[in-house]
Order: sequence, then C-alpha cells, then structure tokens
Amino acid sequence: MTEKNERRGLLKAIGLGTAAAAATAAAPALAQRADAVPSRDARKENEARRTAARYQPNSPHVQAFYRTNRY
Repeated sequence: MTEKNERRGLLKAIGLGTAAAAATAAAPALAQRADAVPSRDARKENEARRTAARYQPNSPHVQAFYRTNRY
C-alpha cells in the first residue's frame, strides 16, 4: 500500500510541476512590453521628420567607421 501512495505522490508532483511551468511560460505573453508606449503618449511623425536626412555618408564619423572597418 505504501508503494501505491508513493507513485501517487510522484504523479501529483509531476502534474503540479507541469502546471507551474505552463503558468510561468504564459506570464510574459500577457505582460506588456517595458518599452511599449501608449498611443496617446506616442509622438506623431510629421512631414518634416519623415523627410529629414538621417543617413549622411559623407560625415566624418561615418567615413571613420568605413575606414576602420573595411572587409
């Protein structure tokens, strides 16, 4: 009779461990990302920002990068 109780205890522990692991794995999916910004607080991109020059290949720091990282 004790062997039967030991098997039941083992199966119960395995079942509880599986349930705990599943609950832990699902928790991040439900949480909001830390870097997410609510739409009411997000800055809207206007026409000036959309057409602004961002990449400037002739700037000194870009030229230094290309010079030191030739492949």
